Amino acid sequence: MSSTDRKNVADGLSHFLADAYTLYLKTHNFHWNVTGPMFNTLHVMFETQYAEQWVALDEIAERIRALGFNAPGSYAEFTKLSSIREEPGLADTADWREMVRQLTVGNEAVCRTARSVLSTADDASDDPTVDLLTQRLHTHEKYAWMLRSLLQ
Repeated sequence: MSSTDRKNVADGLSHFLADAYTLYLKTHNFHWNVTGPMFNTLHVMFETQYAEQWVALDEIAERIRALGFNAPGSYAEFTKLSSIREEPGLADTADWREMVRQLTVGNEAVCRTARSVLSTADDASDDPTVDLLTQRLHTHEKYAWMLRSLLQ
């Protein structure tokens, strides 16, 4: 790969890592703070999702490093790079439906970013990154589907 292609892929992966980390943090937060009649179901579901996401974060960051660039790793960097924004109104006990809605939107955002970076990686013939993003896309599409199903 050319140095330009490596930089473009690493930049895209940095945005993807920021989205993935922001979603991980939101999922973990909701695991801690969910209440109501869906408590047990969502507490377990959120834990399963954030535990899987935590492992994936390391794989994404290591791919950026393998391309020869530093991975972002601060809240300030993630805030700047992420397409997922914190939404107000969760300081008190939030309705579980709002948590599920936000996580659905977050997973869909991660999927959009994955598709964008996947295209960049594919154009650069970066098969390891294409593989990584394909796997992440599969996972986050599944999470979005499961979460959407709860709101129907």
